[in-house]
Amino acid sequence: MTKIEKTFKKLKQQNKKALIPYIMAGDPSLEATKKFITEIAEAGADIIELGVPFSDPLADGPTIQRAGERALKQGVTLRKTLSLVEGIRQSTQIPLILMTYYNPVFKFGIEAFVIEAVRVGVDGVIIPDLIPDEAGDFIGIAKKYKLDTIFLLAPTSTEDRVRKVAKASTGFIYYVSITGITGARLLVDDSMKNTLSLIKKVTDKPVAVGFGISNPEEASSVSSLAEGIIIGSAIVRQIAEGGDIKNFVKTIREAI
Repeated sequence: MTKIEKTFKKLKQQNKKALIPYIMAGDPSLEATKKFITEIAEAGADIIELGVPFSDPLADGPTIQRAGERALKQGVTLRKTLSLVEGIRQSTQIPLILMTYYNPVFKFGIEAFVIEAVRVGVDGVIIPDLIPDEAGDFIGIAKKYKLDTIFLLAPTSTEDRVRKVAKASTGFIYYVSITGITGARLLVDDSMKNTLSLIKKVTDKPVAVGFGISNPEEASSVSSLAEGIIIGSAIVRQIAEGGDIKNFVKTIREAI
């Protein structure tokens, strides 16, 4: 059982939901990211999703795009993000997921990337532009080295798609709550409830909901429907505005 799977299992036994905050590596600096991860872990996060800056982030809304641009200007790369994780592991063992795009991974070399990611302490990866249909090689290599592969489902996903993603995903399934980009407005409606119940009918793997959750009320509402919530743009915005990240994450933790 992987560290992410153990986390969800433990939370289920405690009747708790997983809080998965997202931050961008290198925004505003790699040193600041290290500090934020420690604070977020102390504030009650269960898993942290760490974004790797990329020049063409198709799934990211304006807030996270701007964070990625700031990080790229600092010269942050996939390799530097992996080095950051290695440094973080000296102070926290919280499960860490890299959210990256396929191009940097492909350029790095799939097996070389997986080996290095596992070596430095990465527990899982999300690659939005790598779909399960085309991810056979990646999934096989990740499984060999025990790196979780987390794939995405959306409100438009068919039952066939749900089955395919459920089979390919390890750790948990990422349910994108809106048909859009990160940071768009969340709507907890019958469509979300129906898709989540379809996922639960097909698989017993945990589901975490992301995209659009921006405050404690929304976090509370969504956490009643899934095993975890992912909150990104709201935290990235706090970082950009110099807000109290630790306190913000605490309010979300209390809400769920």
